[in-house]
Amino acid sequence: MVKKLLAALGLVALVAGPAQAQDYPTKTIKLIAPFAPGGSVDIVGRILAQKMTESLGQTVVVENKPGASGMIGADMVAKSAPDGYTLLVNSSIHVIVPSLFSKVPYNALEDLIAVGQATEVPMVMLTGANSRAKTVQDVIAWAKAEPGVAYASAGSGSSAHLAGEVFRKATGVTLTHIPYKGSGAAMADVIGGQVPLMFDALTAAMGHIQGNKMRALAVSSQQRSPILPDVPTFQELNMPQMNLSTWHGVWAPKGTPPAIVKKLNAEIARIVALPDVREKIKGLGGIPVGNTPEQFDAYQRAELAKWSRIVKESGAKVD
Repeated sequence: MVKKLLAALGLVALVAGPAQAQDYPTKTIKLIAPFAPGGSVDIVGRILAQKMTESLGQTVVVENKPGASGMIGADMVAKSAPDGYTLLVNSSIHVIVPSLFSKVPYNALEDLIAVGQATEVPMVMLTGANSRAKTVQDVIAWAKAEPGVAYASAGSGSSAHLAGEVFRKATGVTLTHIPYKGSGAAMADVIGGQVPLMFDALTAAMGHIQGNKMRALAVSSQQRSPILPDVPTFQELNMPQMNLSTWHGVWAPKGTPPAIVKKLNAEIARIVALPDVREKIKGLGGIPVGNTPEQFDAYQRAELAKWSRIVKESGAKVD
């Protein structure tokens, strides 16, 4: 009798999994972006949300939950019901914070399931359009003459913050880090001249560069960006340490049914393969990805090891 009952329960589970994915979604899906509006995470999240809304037949909304270098939003998702209705859209900071903070309220690799990677994006060194620094060499000379030149970032522990630390160590200059709650606020102050310098993902900065509000001094990719052909790479400037990139992806809470994860992954891959989305991502300086959950999980683990090395070598610490 017990064997028959267990067999019946197993059959129910097998049937329920595909049925759950087939019926999903039946209500609004929340994409939690753990940074303020205007940054690269918010931009990518809204691209995904719009296309998912069109194809899934349910509204997909982006909710910005900034703070604590993305940990507030990520923790919220990690502790949400594992039903596919609360998801995290984030950048490479997801695997950077474990190396920078002594207390992280969740396990980045275990409490959140890698659903799919949407982009890979070079980083860019930026000044305001009216800045006296017109080249990287100008920035180095400035920082040597006036130690402590400030640079802004999207937040403590972000890839933008660490890019500044790597640059500082590579050049021997002294810089002062000014963290913001997202790229938007940081860029506003750089544009306004309150802070002279920043590093960020090219996706977040392209609109301001094209609008002549910001000046791109160098990009972190191996080759020059097709949309910024006149901007040198750090590689050309003999700074291979600055060959850094950020990326964006989607995660779900641990325990989310595999069938739902698979369905969401297929959506992400489909969206980033759409011609208009590919052009939009490329126009922002990014590279569309769209890999499997397994590939994304392996990639984020390798990235965690890489950024952990960078944090250790740079000496950067937040707490």
